[in-house]
Amino acid sequence: MSFVEYGDTIKDGDTAIVFLGHESMFPVKVQHGTVTQTKYGVIRHSTDLIGKKYGSKVTCSKGGWVFILHPTPELWTMNLPHRTQILYSTDISIITMMLELKPGSIVCESGTGSGSLSHALIRTVAPSGHLYTVEFHQQRAEKAREEFREHGVEHLVTVTNQDVCKNGFGVSNIADAVFLDIPSPWEAIGHAKSALKAEGGRICSFSPCIEQVQRTCLAMEEYGFTEINTLEILLRVYNVRTISLQIPDLGKAAEDNSSTGFDSSSPSHQGSPCANLQQGTVQFKSGVPLREVVGHTGYLTFATKS
Repeated sequence: MSFVEYGDTIKDGDTAIVFLGHESMFPVKVQHGTVTQTKYGVIRHSTDLIGKKYGSKVTCSKGGWVFILHPTPELWTMNLPHRTQILYSTDISIITMMLELKPGSIVCESGTGSGSLSHALIRTVAPSGHLYTVEFHQQRAEKAREEFREHGVEHLVTVTNQDVCKNGFGVSNIADAVFLDIPSPWEAIGHAKSALKAEGGRICSFSPCIEQVQRTCLAMEEYGFTEINTLEILLRVYNVRTISLQIPDLGKAAEDNSSTGFDSSSPSHQGSPCANLQQGTVQFKSGVPLREVVGHTGYLTFATKS
């Protein structure tokens, strides 16, 4: 099992995603002789998982069933154990595009945190690229190394435990892109410039506060970065549902329509709004925004090394 290569069957030691529903899933490490409890009953790894195909429908001990999915960076972002605040797919997608990443790219990242963005970056630069990620906190760095090894991507990533603001990324003039998610990114701009390739490298800084963005932009200008711009990605989700509205009294126009010989019982007209005229209501599909919308996550500042 690897997060960058699809495996057909579930093996002992794999990380799999137990899918109970769109709003209910969790990761599990497959181990011979182990069981996993769900609200639908027990899943026995030896008989229910190992050797089965990913995507299989597994029946639990109480008669309910779940799907077992192959892990992807997107699913991992939704289910990973949180050691820090993480980036989600909305921000990750624009970061990957604006940094112009592709297979073979060299990327520097700080800090590693819970590894949400790291897994997406690794999948994007595979199979010939590399991620150099720096984490200040020693235990988080060690846990990240362990996860990358378990997920079969350790050959694509180097984890370093140090202060990027003081010691940099440990590489020079090789990176196609640099990503910063640290409290004081302006202190690391110089090291980011040193890590980037001679010309054309891209940098992105994620900061929740506009004051951080202002200081970072000033530092980017000081170090000669160009094309500096800041984005904020706000996602608005709509619920699509059927609503019934009363048909207005259109007077003469309605009588003229009835005189045309329209037969609402005709199969060709069944299901149309006019088919419900006798009931005095008509049904429509309507999009309604959620009452609680996820708002600001952070500002994304991009720039280019000239």
